[in-house]
Amino acid sequence: MTKYKLSRLAYVAALSIIGLTLFSTAVTAQSVKVEGLIQARSGDTIILKTSDSPNLVVLLTDSTDVAQVQGMLKARKKEMSMAALIPGLPVKVEGTYNDQRQLVANSVRFKGNDLEQAQAISAGMHETKAQTQQNKEELERQQAQLTDQQTKVAANKAAIDAAVARFGQLDDYYIRDEVTVYFDNGKVNVDPKYNSQLLALTEKAKAIEGYMIEVKGYASVTGSTALNQKLSEDRANNVTTILLQQGRVSLTRMLAPGAMGESEQVGNEKTVEGQAENRRVVVRVLQNKAIAGNIEGN
Repeated sequence: MTKYKLSRLAYVAALSIIGLTLFSTAVTAQSVKVEGLIQARSGDTIILKTSDSPNLVVLLTDSTDVAQVQGMLKARKKEMSMAALIPGLPVKVEGTYNDQRQLVANSVRFKGNDLEQAQAISAGMHETKAQTQQNKEELERQQAQLTDQQTKVAANKAAIDAAVARFGQLDDYYIRDEVTVYFDNGKVNVDPKYNSQLLALTEKAKAIEGYMIEVKGYASVTGSTALNQKLSEDRANNVTTILLQQGRVSLTRMLAPGAMGESEQVGNEKTVEGQAENRRVVVRVLQNKAIAGNIEGN
């Protein structure tokens, strides 16, 4: 075989290798669309349950386009914050797979009524846990007073502890810290005295692996239900703004602000003091249970 033929064969082989490499890269970067239910959320990572995978890892980036589809034909869209991507929400994701077979999301779409249902389920879980915890505290108080019924109280306490554990498994997060901000009647602006508490909370949160921040606003029953719902929403949004702008919390670390209205009253509405306790925003630092378990295991 002549030197010319050998050189030509080597050239053809090199072109084949380059072609295969380009083809492989093109396949890897090909855009895909998946539909599924958000199982868990930790910062910029979402665990999605699809028909093909129970635990598809989806990565959010600063350029991920999140929107709510609207209209009869779902042709219109409303731009949304990443904070709206909460567990229990059905979504459609379009993106590309990276080398770790994780789907890097270019866009995420969902329906408005699906978001409302997911928020309602999340609120119901917290309300159930709060009521169970309240029952537990009341039982412990009775235990201190009724020493002659210790056996019966112990049995009841064990049952309530079991209920707390069961309801805890319904939530994806542990509560690591919280701050409550109170408001004057009919007011939504945050008193500057709470700024230092909120900023201290964000600093503590940043030291927690896989943290998320939840903001829920509440109102007393004074006034109309519609007005109180709006007050609770504005209060939650104003606190969220402080966390984002002054606390430098990333949007990927925020859960959607919750407007709870007149629900979950903690104070006696028949007294001025009780009403003041109910005009509040509760800010919680949460940690994903799966991540917390991995840390403790190590």
